[in-house]
Amino acid sequence: MKISKIKLVCILGIFASFSTSCAVRENTPKVKNKVSNNNTRTPNPKLVPPIAAIPVNEEFRVNLPAIKREFRGVWIASVANINWPSRNNLSVDQQKAEAISMLNMLQENNFNAVIFQARPSADALYTSELEPWSYFLTGKTGEPPYPNYDPLQFWIEEAHKRGMELHVWLNPYRAHHSNGGTVSKQSMANKLSDITIKLKNGMYWFDPANPKTQGHVSNVVKDLVKRYDLDAIHFDDYFYPYATYNRGADFPDHESWRVYQSSGGTLSRPDWRRDQVNKFVERIYKEIHAEKNYVKFGISPFGIWKPGYPEGVVGSSQYDELFADAKLWLNKGWVDYFSPQLYWPIDSKGQAFASLLNWWKSENTMNRHLWPGLNTVEVKVSDRPGEIKNQVELSRQILKDDAGEVHWSIAGLMKSSNMLPTLKNGPYKEKALTPKSPWIKAIPLDKPTLFINDNGSSIQTSWSTKNIGNVFHWVLFTQYNGVWETEILTLDNLSKEVPKFKDGKNLNAIAIKAIDRLGNESDYMAKKAK
Repeated sequence: MKISKIKLVCILGIFASFSTSCAVRENTPKVKNKVSNNNTRTPNPKLVPPIAAIPVNEEFRVNLPAIKREFRGVWIASVANINWPSRNNLSVDQQKAEAISMLNMLQENNFNAVIFQARPSADALYTSELEPWSYFLTGKTGEPPYPNYDPLQFWIEEAHKRGMELHVWLNPYRAHHSNGGTVSKQSMANKLSDITIKLKNGMYWFDPANPKTQGHVSNVVKDLVKRYDLDAIHFDDYFYPYATYNRGADFPDHESWRVYQSSGGTLSRPDWRRDQVNKFVERIYKEIHAEKNYVKFGISPFGIWKPGYPEGVVGSSQYDELFADAKLWLNKGWVDYFSPQLYWPIDSKGQAFASLLNWWKSENTMNRHLWPGLNTVEVKVSDRPGEIKNQVELSRQILKDDAGEVHWSIAGLMKSSNMLPTLKNGPYKEKALTPKSPWIKAIPLDKPTLFINDNGSSIQTSWSTKNIGNVFHWVLFTQYNGVWETEILTLDNLSKEVPKFKDGKNLNAIAIKAIDRLGNESDYMAKKAK
């Protein structure tokens, strides 16, 4: 792979009675699947800071308002062509058009994160040497798109252009989906048949307790984190399969269990299974942060840990059925965000939304992000948009400054004519940054330089910073008649014309901050408008 030499672009603004200002940035052309191993993204060559205008006044200190924070994520499923691509025989142009339409819709309605299923069943919607191209992308396992492109890279770039995070969602143990065509020679269910078990519903599952399974999935995750400019890795609720997948029969991991017992293992079979998953979750969390410390790890487990927790809750037990001790992962801090799937109505008698969310909050001893999953598609109520709106607002009351939620799925936003308007006119009326992750160390951002130039009826405003490769957003503050207004801007916005008069009010001051990909804020620069 050829990598172009790094070019340094220096913009000199030389003005009488002002010192020379030089902004240096790495202007690296896009290199497919190559990213640096620090808290930076490769900047777009088009984002060269504008030539600075002569500032009309000097910097001063102010009290800026807090920036609105809330995680607003949405799942986009590729398995069985649930969300994207809508069919497995679309042309590349049609695939891209669908993606752009979805991302535009999310941007316009003030979402800030996409959880994209790039590995639905030991396959890939991205260029991989470890697993084959997905059947759900091209209609044939192992067949690349034509003309060839990298869908995951496309989704990442397009999401970032719109100021949204891109979380890569993968299923760790599913080896083949029953809707995924025949098990061909290219399928991992065939290539790794020694660790694959066929279930009675037609699906194939990797044996979670087999070290070869754990090593293979670990390599897949590390490969994704290393090569792509993603913001998080995401697992959902599938660990050991649901009992219905095997028609109620126990998971047939007899060989792994025999090996464990012969080696002197003393745990019961259920505890041994949970222990295998626990060690795997801890391993993945540590390996992600060892590769790139700023990439988050999120899990969205089934919403109930065990029946009776909290009191009055009834339903399936992920602890006993999926052998997933999700409470332990949260207690230990082996996740950066945790999204229990609270797919029931607020007033559900056996699965009350507030009771479950408060219980998970009480178990969040390491103060990780807790953002519930909402059943935007089919929560069983007469007024689904109103219910989801109320769940968002109830989550805010419970979670306070670290609020957020993930919507299952984008179909619930697209197929209901009232869902998006209800959210956009209600809790999502304003844009929001994702909450900070203070336990993750980040490189401090330099304070931006702000330039303003009086054009008569408006102020031409522009800004820059030395380490623009670390920036993910800008926040522009404008003060009218003593009241501050806040605007969240994407990375490519490096200037804005600000009116001097607005709704009968006078512009007093302007300020700018840089925001990194973890939501951390730089110091600000503020200047008076007159």
